[in-house]
Amino acid sequence: MCSESGLFLRTKWRRFRARPGYGGLVEVARSVPLVLQVVLDTTDARGLAEFYRKLLGFVYRAGDEPPAAGQPDDRGHDWLVLHHPSGSPRVAFQQVATLRKSTWPQDEVPQQLHLDMTVPTVPDLNLQHERALELGATLLYDRSHDEQEPLRVYADPAGHPFCIFVGV
Repeated sequence: MCSESGLFLRTKWRRFRARPGYGGLVEVARSVPLVLQVVLDTTDARGLAEFYRKLLGFVYRAGDEPPAAGQPDDRGHDWLVLHHPSGSPRVAFQQVATLRKSTWPQDEVPQQLHLDMTVPTVPDLNLQHERALELGATLLYDRSHDEQEPLRVYADPAGHPFCIFVGV
């Protein structure tokens, strides 16, 4: 069966879907849920959404965009969604009254969840390091000189840890 999003080949137990940009068929089990998005709790949904929009080059879901200058932000207080320009992956931001920041690498408040981001080279890692800091990230751990897997771990402005490392 063909559709706009690609070729579907069905078997008794699985479905294969050709996805543009993914280099072939992707196996999707029929009876398991698909991850739609990662949701981050925050005390400033608009501020954290803007941090990740700028860091990742994502765009707002229709209707979640910031208001024009001088207008009230009616959408920035409960739930906002960003996505890659292709539509996926997605990151959502849920407004909460309080949030305990992770104390990682200490154990008091664990990471609980973190985002992994990759870049192709060490110079790209260094460029993204500067960008992350300029956007408000805090460096938590620096292993950028590791020959096997250079990486850095940051906290976003709400305290959520995320990694940027050289990899595929």
